[in-house]
Amino acid sequence: MIDQYGRTIDYMRLSVTDLCNLRCIYCMPSEGVTKRNHQDILSVEEIEEIVQTAASLGIHKIRLTGGEPLVRRGIEEIVARVANVSGIDEVALTTNGILLPEKIDFLKQAGVTRINISLDTLNENLYREITRGGELADALRGIEAVLAAGMLPLKINAVLIGGVNDEQIVQLVELTKNEEVHLRFIELMPMGQCVDWNQERFISADTVLKKIPALHFIGRQGVANVYRQEGYKGTVGLINPVSNHFCESCNRIRVTADGKMKPCLHSHDEIVLKGLHGKALFDTMKQAIYEKPCSHHLDSDTGSDSARDMYSIGG
Repeated sequence: MIDQYGRTIDYMRLSVTDLCNLRCIYCMPSEGVTKRNHQDILSVEEIEEIVQTAASLGIHKIRLTGGEPLVRRGIEEIVARVANVSGIDEVALTTNGILLPEKIDFLKQAGVTRINISLDTLNENLYREITRGGELADALRGIEAVLAAGMLPLKINAVLIGGVNDEQIVQLVELTKNEEVHLRFIELMPMGQCVDWNQERFISADTVLKKIPALHFIGRQGVANVYRQEGYKGTVGLINPVSNHFCESCNRIRVTADGKMKPCLHSHDEIVLKGLHGKALFDTMKQAIYEKPCSHHLDSDTGSDSARDMYSIGG
């Protein structure tokens, strides 16, 4: 579908839960997370109908997110139903990787075509600090499970936090040396838990190029500028939502676990989908996509207009 600014909207990020088995410092509060009632979360049937409607409007890629999508009860059935929707030709999943060893075979068989793993450091102590108690070894086993399953290329997402993990850049890039790994550095966004953090925490993704001048530009893929180091199998992507907006080429919409559509991540606007069916659902989604905002005004000095933390939107 084409929105009012001529952009083709063909990608939907769909959160299946706002629960997580980690509690990353930039994503979730350390305590006080209110667990939603079961009836407030999209059911398997509602998810399937939303995806069917999205497909009829031209969406052909679905990314399942959370929270941590693999902690959602019934995730196996959700994946199978979404992958079976006519018109959906790519089903991806973003995860912290911890539960992948036990889930990877089913995910592959059910139709997941691409997996993204969030990994901000390769230092065990720093991983525990960023995730508030997670174990790096568990995440690495998830990466190994994807590689062993041959689900390549594997994307690994690292959020850049100045003074926290910027000294890990070189080590993280080494993940692309011997495997078909697409490592993507994402600028920290001033929203939710980190909206009031010191400015020094918000560093440009171009910091990566200063740390590793041997990276050479090979093109643009989606929202990322992509680079490669000579002799390395994988690539490095830089995603700059703060320092260099890419709103004019944004092709995505988001649906939260409680059934709200967010045409723009950083807008306060949310359109209620839960409870709608048939023509009412179709018309509401069509209008929301068409009226997707032209741009957001996010920068390191201006917090997101979204009233939600990232975990309750969908990563």
